[in-house]
Amino acid sequence: MAKQEEINQGISHNTIAAGTVIKGEIRSEGDVRIDGSVEGTISCKGKIIIGTKGEFKGTLTAANIDVMGLIQGEVISENLLSIKSTGKIEGEVTTKTLIIEQEAILHGNCTMISNNENKPKLDVTISPIINKESKTN
Repeated sequence: MAKQEEINQGISHNTIAAGTVIKGEIRSEGDVRIDGSVEGTISCKGKIIIGTKGEFKGTLTAANIDVMGLIQGEVISENLLSIKSTGKIEGEVTTKTLIIEQEAILHGNCTMISNNENKPKLDVTISPIINKESKTN
């Protein structure tokens, strides 16, 4: 029993449950999971998970971020940003590593951070593809 307490000591996990609405600022040393709705700013030293029914609007900063729900605004991931097949981001993204699963949506601008420095090495604009029929006279 003592070993389990030692393992969990100092690790915090925060969950914003489905049906919960929060407006404001959240700062966390541990991980944060959002299954409800948050509007504002979140700064997290751990991992942020946006669940399939989770919604976030504002500025999101974390070491790692998994998106299965909706984010509108600015996303800054120091290491890994993973957009799962049910995930959608609308806005500005800055990350070191980006994984976008099939059927996931990223609509906005993405800046990739270099491995050696915290300066952008690549700036990419991602837009939806529109099929147009060309007609000639």
